Amino acid sequence: MLKILFNLFTDMSRPLRRKNQKKPKANGFTLVELMVVIFILGLLTTVVVINVLPSQDRAMVEKARADIATLGQALEMYRLDNLTYPTSADGLGALTNAPASLPPSARYRQGGYIKKLPDDPWGRPYQYDNPGRNGPGFDLYSLGADGAPGGEDDDADIYAE
Repeated sequence: MLKILFNLFTDMSRPLRRKNQKKPKANGFTLVELMVVIFILGLLTTVVVINVLPSQDRAMVEKARADIATLGQALEMYRLDNLTYPTSADGLGALTNAPASLPPSARYRQGGYIKKLPDDPWGRPYQYDNPGRNGPGFDLYSLGADGAPGGEDDDADIYAE
């Protein structure tokens, strides 16, 4: 009798399982599944990098052109008010603060012509020459990605049109 009761209680402590049922599987991913996912992520990353990086270079060139156009308009407003462009010695700083070389009769706009001088997309200041390469007027340009005069493609100098 004792043996029957012992068997009865020990059988109750175990979960009931039929003889043809399999053991429960352990949850998780196999190494092959993980390698396939990592491979697919690598392919997607490669495609994105190949397509995005050239767009960034073009965007930087377009930003430089837009900045140069804005600075060119500010230089034109300066010329309309003061009857001349800033000298090369005064540079683009004349757009934010009145240069000392202005005659007393000049009508420099209070607050300047722009709030702050931007740097080109590569972190260097824009270049300004007066007179320009083609005689009267000014040259306003960025030295491009390489920061040196001349160059081709993304390294080419970007001039005001």
